[in-house]
Order: sequence, then structure tokens, then C-alpha cells
Amino acid sequence: MFAPLALTHVLPFLPLAQNGVDYQVDRRDDPELIARLLGDDSTRVMLVRSGKVAIPKGQGKLVDYDVAKIRLTMLAGSYVRDLIPHAQSGMRTDTQAEAVRNAVQDSQCIPIFLGTRADHAYIALDISQSVIAAEVPNPRNVSADNAFVADESSLAASSARPSILELAQSRCDWVGLREFAPHASTVEASLATTAATLSMWHRAQHYCPYCGTATISVYSGWAQRCQNAADDNRIIFPRIEPAVITAIVDAQDRLLLQHNSAWNPGFYSVTAGFVEAGENLEHAARREAREETGIAISDLIYTGSQPWPFPSSLMMSFKGYARDTAIHVDGVETQSARWVSRDEFIRALTTGEMQAPGKATIARYMIEEWYGAEF
Repeated sequence: MFAPLALTHVLPFLPLAQNGVDYQVDRRDDPELIARLLGDDSTRVMLVRSGKVAIPKGQGKLVDYDVAKIRLTMLAGSYVRDLIPHAQSGMRTDTQAEAVRNAVQDSQCIPIFLGTRADHAYIALDISQSVIAAEVPNPRNVSADNAFVADESSLAASSARPSILELAQSRCDWVGLREFAPHASTVEASLATTAATLSMWHRAQHYCPYCGTATISVYSGWAQRCQNAADDNRIIFPRIEPAVITAIVDAQDRLLLQHNSAWNPGFYSVTAGFVEAGENLEHAARREAREETGIAISDLIYTGSQPWPFPSSLMMSFKGYARDTAIHVDGVETQSARWVSRDEFIRALTTGEMQAPGKATIARYMIEEWYGAEF
């Protein structure tokens, strides 16, 4: 059985949890912030598109290899500014900061200030709306691992600088967080998680949920403002949907795993579900376990949390002790559930009888904590 003290330990590593980036929230409402940062060569800019992040061309083929390392495409701030039409100094009669803001808006890009680390500020440039108009393809099978700005000579030889979209098409692969996070550094996984979350929110919400008026991005990409002056131009923030996920063990230290109807054949994981209105986390964990498997939980211990931006969840994990072992699935949402010992679990994985959650999920690390090792 788990030692009681071990159950109080928060999971030591979660791939999508924030790490090492100072959000500097107090700077977000500065209307000149993005323009200033894009004029600074020390600023690093990543690209995000409908929740996917840009990586150097050719690295998209590495996502199938456990040992492979993948990095984000990063551009210098001033380089990005120069790629946005009319953003260069002198291109407009406005101030340079106003020119940059207007140029970014004209290009249908949404800049998101991610924070700072060491000597660098980080911005995500969401090009989702530009891509919707241009329908940029997503090729992955090109062998050259080009750095985004590595070939300056070819750019200089060109009669006109390529656009952001042209560079994104020719020099990037695009991958989702599930593929990227297990291969990335903790800092880049954190940056990608924030950028992808806000990208999906901006793409999904274009109108005020209260009055239906169109919105614009404000607070350096962290909010939207309704353009209806009669409704006081209300500020709208992203909504987060809390969810609980529970590793349930019995008196023999067996783990409860289940297969839901929406999952691929053979895929098993621990119990999870959304928190309902008026419900606290503990009640949600116990309710979900009872509804999906018929198992009643006694003690519950909180073990950690991780954002799960597909599109906007926050997963909060628990470990719980089962009061009994009689399983009763509903046959609708949950098709089957079973208790497994460590030997039974690893045997089922080896034979292909079971498939485990991926390495970007909190469920994977909950199961590995129970198992006592990576698998």
C-alpha cells in the first residue's frame, strides 16, 4: 500500500506546468509594450497558429522518437517587426509605436506578451487569423533543420523581405502541445502552453458574449475588449474549465484503470471529469469515480495540477483510496474498468492489451508515480 506520507507529495514533474518564466502581469496594460519589445533584438518571438507552435523545419519528424529533443522557432523582436508590413520606422506619419500597433492589427496577427526570463522578453505572435485567410499548408517531411533566421544571405539577396506567413510556410513545422511538450525544455514547454491556450481562445472568441459586438485584443494578448461603448467596452478574460483526475488504489495497492467509449480501442487511463456548478474539487472527484466506475472513495489527497488547453481546462489531480472494489460501469460513457497490479499493468502494456496515456498528460505521471518508474 502507498505510504501515507508519500501521498502528500506533489507530483515532481508535469510537462505543461509553468516553469521559470516571470509573467510580469503589471506590464500587460502598457499600450506601448509590444512595440518597444519588437524593437529590441534581445526579445524572442515564437509563432503560434490555432494552438500549434512553430518548430524548425524537419524537427516535426522527431515527435515519434522518445529521446528526440525539439525546440521552438525563435525570432529576434526587431526581425519580426521588419517582417510586418508598414511596421518599420518611417513607414507612417504616426509614432513608431503606433505604426507597429497598426501594422500588427493590419496583418491580423495577435501579439501575446509571455513574460521574461534572464535577459530576454518573450512574445508569441498568433498568426491564426492570417492563416485562415491565406490557408498556409503544413508540410512536415523536409529534412533540412533550418534555423528560422539562419539564412540571412538569401533574405538579403531577395528583392523584398518575405512575409511572416511565407517564412512560416517555408521554414517551419507545426506541432501540437501533445507532441511538443514531452520533447521540449521545461521553459519552452511552459511558453508553448501559454501561447497555445491564448491562441485557441482568440480564435474561438471574436464577439462579446454579453452583447455580441466584435472584440479586439488588449492587455498584450491576455484579454479582449468589447467595442460597444454603450456597454462600457467591457474587458473579457479567458475562461478556465476546472477538471479533476484521480488515481484510485485499493487495499492491495492495485490501480483502477478504465476505458471510455470516446477513446481508441485498448486505451486506458484513470478517472477524470469536469467540476460541475456549485461543486468543490473533492466532491467532483468522488462523484466522477462513483458515476463512471461505481467505486466509492474514502480519503483524497491533492497531488498537483496542470493546464490542459484543449481548449481551456485545468486538470487537478488526486489520489484516493477505494472503500470497496466492486466495479459497476455505466456502459455508456465508461465501457470497462479493471483493477491492475504493477505486474499485470506492465504485462498488458507489453502485449498491447492496454495503451497508456501520452507523455504530455498528467495521467501519465500519476500512473508512473504509482508504478514507481517510467514506462
